[in-house]
Amino acid sequence: MTKITKRALLAAVAVMPLMAGAASAEGLISIIVNDPANPYWFTEGEVAKATAEELGYEATVAAHKGDTNTESTLVDTAITNGAAAIILDPANADGSVGAVRKAVDAGIPVFLVNAEINESGLAQAQLVSNNAQGAALGAIQWVELTGGEGDYVEFFGNPSDNNAATRSNGYETVISQYPDLNKLAEEVANWDRTQGFNKMQSLIQANDGITAVIAGNDEMALGAIAALKEAGKMDGVIVGGFDGSPDAVDAIKAGELAYTVLQPVAVFAEEAVRQADHFINTGEKLVEEEKQLFDCLLITSDNVDAYTAPFVLSE
Repeated sequence: MTKITKRALLAAVAVMPLMAGAASAEGLISIIVNDPANPYWFTEGEVAKATAEELGYEATVAAHKGDTNTESTLVDTAITNGAAAIILDPANADGSVGAVRKAVDAGIPVFLVNAEINESGLAQAQLVSNNAQGAALGAIQWVELTGGEGDYVEFFGNPSDNNAATRSNGYETVISQYPDLNKLAEEVANWDRTQGFNKMQSLIQANDGITAVIAGNDEMALGAIAALKEAGKMDGVIVGGFDGSPDAVDAIKAGELAYTVLQPVAVFAEEAVRQADHFINTGEKLVEEEKQLFDCLLITSDNVDAYTAPFVLSE
């Protein structure tokens, strides 16, 4: 995989509703994200749309919300509308392969963002955060804050998304070196704040003395924090997140979230559209390597003021 380090994205993207729908077939880029209720995916769609429009295209943004059937229908719509390219955050590493193949067979280049599919050679590019690097970055910070000891729980993302296992494995690689850190439980909360809250409530009831939480994304971490606060168990508990969402940044400022690992979604969402534009105009790839990794950054109380826009940390 090609590794691409973050470059600063200094301008905030205008906030506007995400909408699906037909547009003029000429110069259309169809952008399909997961769920814009999550600020991460909202930003992904808005940055891609703004970049496409800056380059002179019409752009639509639609959401599959993790459902492969909806994703397939949205790809059909893009084909019917004669899209020049599709920017897709795939719903499922295996289940999205068919939708990508369908678009490619229709002559539409596909550029994947944020999540991978388990087949190479279909998409023109797969642009994702360097999740292994980011997980190690977060775990090292988390271990330092825990002092290398204590009873902790882990929140795991959606198992159909390869990012969930990559982050969890990255955590384990670091944490396993500290025998005094005892994992009480690992719970699947599917990237969701409400599930994180509910699972944390159950864990608090079943276990005394939880001293730390490490989560695969910010939404699950924030749900865990809400449950800890409700139970009066927040004091002294180290909670770590992953994404770099605006709510996570606010929680860091409030002294509730210890850190978050920022995924440069604003960078690779823009880059995917620019690579699509290059391919549309030249028939050639801007970056030869299909799978491209973008390094993550650590946000703590020390540098949180450098967070200048959603998912942007100025250097």
